[in-house]
Amino acid sequence: MPVAPSGRPDAAAGRPTHPALFQLNLRLHLRELEARLGRPATLDDIPDATLDLWAGQGLDWIYALGAWSTGAAGRQASRTRPEWRQAFEALLPDLQERDICGSAFAITAYAAPAATGGDAALMRMRRRLHARGLRLMLDFVPNHTALDHPWVWERPELFLQGSEALLDREPGNYRRVVTARGAMVLAHGRDPYFPAWPDTFQLDYGNPATQAAMRQELRAAASLCDGLRCDMAMLVLPEVFRRSWGHAAEPFWPEAIRMVREQNTAFVFMAEVYWGLEGEMLRQGFDYAYDKTLYDRLLAGDARGVRDHLRADAAWQSHLVRFLENHDMPRVAEILSWEAHQAAAVVTFTAPGLRFFHQGQIEGRRKPVPIHLDRGPAEAADPAIAAFYERLLTVLRRPLLRDGAWRLLEPAPAWEGNPTHDGFIAGLWMGSGSERLLVAVNLQPHRAQCRVRLPLPGLVGRPVDLVDLLGPVRYRRAGDELNGPGLYLDLPPHGYHAFAIEAAA
Repeated sequence: MPVAPSGRPDAAAGRPTHPALFQLNLRLHLRELEARLGRPATLDDIPDATLDLWAGQGLDWIYALGAWSTGAAGRQASRTRPEWRQAFEALLPDLQERDICGSAFAITAYAAPAATGGDAALMRMRRRLHARGLRLMLDFVPNHTALDHPWVWERPELFLQGSEALLDREPGNYRRVVTARGAMVLAHGRDPYFPAWPDTFQLDYGNPATQAAMRQELRAAASLCDGLRCDMAMLVLPEVFRRSWGHAAEPFWPEAIRMVREQNTAFVFMAEVYWGLEGEMLRQGFDYAYDKTLYDRLLAGDARGVRDHLRADAAWQSHLVRFLENHDMPRVAEILSWEAHQAAAVVTFTAPGLRFFHQGQIEGRRKPVPIHLDRGPAEAADPAIAAFYERLLTVLRRPLLRDGAWRLLEPAPAWEGNPTHDGFIAGLWMGSGSERLLVAVNLQPHRAQCRVRLPLPGLVGRPVDLVDLLGPVRYRRAGDELNGPGLYLDLPPHGYHAFAIEAAA
């Protein structure tokens, strides 16, 4: 079992242990505002009513994707890559050149573009969020820069260099470029398992000067927000960098994170990380790390695998990012049935950790918008999905689910010879007072039964009311039964309960 990092996320700042985050595609949002206003929109045009809505939903973080400056080279790469353009046209049959704004991760500067109001407008937005108890998270891309980043001309030694032979052999991974030192061959950014990103150049983390320069970039980005989501953060780990490029590198994150925290002890770092390296990122100093394992097991309907994953120490799990979609992934409403979607959402967002909601997820959008575009297709909200998430967010606003203690419960057979208990996930939230909440989900595509024993000895000898906060069900049971053989559950395919447990009057 992994060891939890010291402390709990946000403890020093008095923030919730299990916060909620909303990923906002800023360029999409400003483009939609432009259509309503009839003129280009800046960050100052985001209405107070929108910020009030986010605060009212119980969110703690707004993660604004696409806040930084990008360049003409990135736009050109996005507009001319045939396979990308084909995908854009499939999504937007009326695609226009201006819709292709270039990747949000081909960054030329950690500064807000003048078109959105610049850094001054970004800071005003941050202050407006703070006034509502919300914090601002932005991106940091450690692995690479845009093709037209100033360093390409001024400091090409900071990038991983290739050769004419490598360019001839791997034309998709390298590019010839003119610099202040003359023509050079530089590597495109990539990870070890996929083709290179042709709108980027790879930074050389084997060069101490590169690490020093990127630490300064990190500090600059951190000065404009309250937290950073670090894109593909594991790519600059020494072992991963060596595996990708065959070059040695010193660790980057511990010293870089320490430097930022010298200026702001409450600053939060979130790692986008895969390949089972979330534990390593937390050891490097991150507050949160993506939990792709839970997502994968839920999509596979692997209830036993989900339970095994959730057996990890609860303090450890409070550092994991729970999600069902993000800008790199398919829409959950498109890939899961409505019943399975609800079950997966209840498990994901009532587990301990940071709850990550993606723009459009709450409304049931089905078409993901690539990060190269600032316009998406018109889609009507799905009323059933929107109503479900409204109920779920209401439950998640309870202090119990934000700061309570959580434990996994083991479902038992409802009767001998009935194996369907194996498809249940059950967890118990306990507050400092008498508040208790039982969440139980049947992840199977068929009806199932189980018993769940509740370790609440204070209820022995008393009648107990169980009130479903996500549905109309209300039961009265004997406390002796709950502590003895356990609560009997009989749920339809992908059914769920979120029972508030109260001693009956």
